[in-house]
Amino acid sequence: MCNNESHDLISIDDLCEMLFIGKNAAYHLLNTGEIKAFRIGRSWKIPRLSVINYIKSKSGL
Repeated sequence: MCNNESHDLISIDDLCEMLFIGKNAAYHLLNTGEIKAFRIGRSWKIPRLSVINYIKSKSGL
């Protein structure tokens, strides 16, 4: 994996902090595919870049 920060994987808690949302809202974004992520077992793996892209798409940037 690259050392580039945008390729890092983040946790559900990190996602909640980044978007200022609760866990229910975070799980909804992941389950509907609005934020691209994947699961290994029961754990979500969320690429930081997916969150950045989501923010850009919602803010019109």
